[in-house]
Amino acid sequence: MAESLNQPVLYNEDSIRSLDWREHIRLRPGMYIGKLGDGSAADDGIYVLLKETIDNCIDEHVMGHGKIIDVRVTDHRVEVRDYGRGIPLGKVVEVVSKINTGGKYDSGAFQKSVGLNGVGTKAVNALASYFRVQSYRDGRTVWAEFERGDLKNKGDEPTNERNGTLICFEPDDTVFRHFHYVQPFLEKMIWNYCYLNAGLTIAFNKQKFISHNGLLDLLRNSTEEDALRYPIIHLKGNDIEIAMTHGNQYGEQYYSFVNGQNTTQGGTHLNSLREAVVETVRKHFDKNYDTTDIRASIIAAISVRVQEPVFESQTKTKLGSINMSPEPNAQSVNSFVKDFVKDRLDDFLHMNPVIRDALKKRIEQSERERKELAGIKKLANDRAKKASLHNKKLRDCRNHLSDLKSDDRYQTTLFITEGDSASGSITKSRNVQLQAVFSLRGKPLNCFGLTKKVVYENEEFNLLQHALDIEEGLEGLRYNRIVIATDADVDGMHIRLLMLTFFLQFFPDLVRNGHLYILETPLFRVRNPKNHKETTYCYSEEEKQAAIDKLTKGGKKVEITRFKGLGEISPEEFGLFIGENMRLEPVIMEKDTSVPKLLSYYMGKNTPDRQRFIIDNLRVEKDVEDAALV
Repeated sequence: MAESLNQPVLYNEDSIRSLDWREHIRLRPGMYIGKLGDGSAADDGIYVLLKETIDNCIDEHVMGHGKIIDVRVTDHRVEVRDYGRGIPLGKVVEVVSKINTGGKYDSGAFQKSVGLNGVGTKAVNALASYFRVQSYRDGRTVWAEFERGDLKNKGDEPTNERNGTLICFEPDDTVFRHFHYVQPFLEKMIWNYCYLNAGLTIAFNKQKFISHNGLLDLLRNSTEEDALRYPIIHLKGNDIEIAMTHGNQYGEQYYSFVNGQNTTQGGTHLNSLREAVVETVRKHFDKNYDTTDIRASIIAAISVRVQEPVFESQTKTKLGSINMSPEPNAQSVNSFVKDFVKDRLDDFLHMNPVIRDALKKRIEQSERERKELAGIKKLANDRAKKASLHNKKLRDCRNHLSDLKSDDRYQTTLFITEGDSASGSITKSRNVQLQAVFSLRGKPLNCFGLTKKVVYENEEFNLLQHALDIEEGLEGLRYNRIVIATDADVDGMHIRLLMLTFFLQFFPDLVRNGHLYILETPLFRVRNPKNHKETTYCYSEEEKQAAIDKLTKGGKKVEITRFKGLGEISPEEFGLFIGENMRLEPVIMEKDTSVPKLLSYYMGKNTPDRQRFIIDNLRVEKDVEDAALV
């Protein structure tokens, strides 16, 4: 055996292999669509597949062809139909199956498109168990069907349908395991397309979405009017649109886009906006306000259109440092945004003195609050540094979000647990490279209605804030996913609500950006007592009954264990639930969510409305024996 291990590995012409387009995409899907995921995060691959499909329809609309797009999404199937010009009939198969084939290489045809590399629909095709493309053009239609990128069938026939293109696909469940589409994520994507293309109608699952005022509508629909300190400032120019205001929330809230692409990680254009607002406000008021006072509670959106944008990844979530066009001596995106803001925002403030005064009052209020917190923050930071030397609350991981460039950066996770037993089980079974554990001591404080002062005065909140490194915003966030892991009982649910209150009140941007999750852990273990290999972990009564039926049909006895708390799950079993098969429920802030009203309802005084809700939803569950034999 030792001799065979020492044999030299042959490296010759036979060692070199060329992959076709389909094989390469399926072997390295992360290069094309980012992370895979199961749909519990807004940037999971199944949403990227949909986005790549809709992007082509949007490009047709921008070029003046087609004002309506039909989108239908069921649990596992997607259909997108536009009414543009339709793919040229002789190229229908090639444009979805031949790499570097597309209509966007000629900048005269698609000046400011998102996708310029001819990969999008090829990736969708290769990563779909079923894919159909159909073009309707001048009375004829050509269609083709594929399975995982392999052409299976095609046809050419007359049609009475309007010109345009239809794409249908089903994501491959061998690539996207246990996937499901989350409705709020889909609706947010559809709304963003409408905000960026005023006048476009998207019929999503037969419901019409349309915006007439662009980014102004985005901010109006994202925040309640009574939560704004002054009316939204809306500025539009050639290839740029900006909307901004200030609210009452903690943190900064931004939406950024390039050529219709939601750049969730920002980039050059967003950094330029943030800098330009500070510089313009200082100059306008002739006062050297602190940067944090100007940006505190800001709500803003920016959209720019550039030729040949350079993104930092194939999924286009962050814009690199580029010029507005490839022409010699073209203006940089940085200077373009800054010049626009300095000119137009300054003019707006001069012409709208009421809004100008309201903006000034908001900045000065933030200044007072910052100074009041200064002493407390220093003491709290000193305590946190000392505590970190012997702090057993945080079992850190070896890698953090800022350290990683690969797909692993999406997997960096902090579990927030209750009690030593649960945190001990997770700590022993976790991936020490990417997963950290923060252990709560008892029930956290209900911070509803309190100011941020409590974050520094409460030792547990202060240490959690430092563990996440979010004191000054999300730029330093150390983990991509923050997972609340509590027992599925009354106490566990209460702790979950208290932690949700903490994040929603003081760090709402962390929730808005999709970083907060609830860990789903099994309620039951169903197994054959004589053969533990026949074991099923069940997350609901329905799953439990299905597992029981499966075993009893074979005439076997069934052992049912009811997990009453996370501490009862062994480290070995926990390893099954926080790995590849981890079930996470995303905490989603829908567009019409009012955080103050939400927290007031659930965490404020016990109002008659809440009492009625509790009574109407009260359920009495019978205890299940820990080891019952059926």
